[in-house]
Amino acid sequence: MTLTLTEKKDPICKRMNNINSFQCCDGEVYLRGADEYGEDFILTFDAYDFINWIKKEELKYIKEQLIKHIEDNI
Repeated sequence: MTLTLTEKKDPICKRMNNINSFQCCDGEVYLRGADEYGEDFILTFDAYDFINWIKKEELKYIKEQLIKHIEDNI
């Protein structure tokens, strides 16, 4: 399938259900786990971009949302 410049392909949307390993090597961050079908896959991030994006504010927000989700589902 060939896409023209004006066509947009839908983004890949996967769920990592089980993060089982983490690695940082050669300027990249790797998260490995299983997807929603139990298949193994790896997410790779540029380490510099990752640490610039994940700041205290983002981690605090993630924690707040997780606590809310847990409390709403108890």
